[in-house]
Amino acid sequence: MPIEKTSILEMNRLTTEEYHSAPKVPLTILLDNVRSMHNVGSIFRTADAFRLEELLLVGITGCPPHPLIHKTAIGAEEAVPWRHLDSAIEFLEQCRAAGRTILALEQTHQSIPLGNQPALDDRGAVLIVGNEVHGISDEVIQYADYCLEIPQYGTKHSLNVSVATGIAIYDLCTPYLEMQHSLT
Repeated sequence: MPIEKTSILEMNRLTTEEYHSAPKVPLTILLDNVRSMHNVGSIFRTADAFRLEELLLVGITGCPPHPLIHKTAIGAEEAVPWRHLDSAIEFLEQCRAAGRTILALEQTHQSIPLGNQPALDDRGAVLIVGNEVHGISDEVIQYADYCLEIPQYGTKHSLNVSVATGIAIYDLCTPYLEMQHSLT
């Protein structure tokens, strides 16, 4: 039997309006000075795929509307809630006070392999990702409860920020979504 691709109409995807009113996964992605608009757009698209609650675009991180963000987000920037902050500190202090887990995707002496962090729960979590060259700023990373590192086995020491963010989102969200699905 030949393999047939699923058509767009068969996928029954949400409209932007349906997305806005649908329940969200309690995960916020904080982009700390991500400079590439293509990376920002790609992260929007991944956030849309997992129906995340919000993207925080901090510092020099580009914001919609922007043609280079739209090129990779292909409209996800219209569905995923987002806001721009000059600084992440006040937001992270509020998260800490609310008992939300703060995760940093960064190679540190204290980092643990992705997958060894506590499970995402209804209190929610924030995943901080950083600049393509310098990573997460020294000031922001101090708020992390856990630093997560993606094990790598090749010659390079890092992954593209949008690729690494996608891997982390999948790892963080899949158990949560499977648990939610089993409850319905």
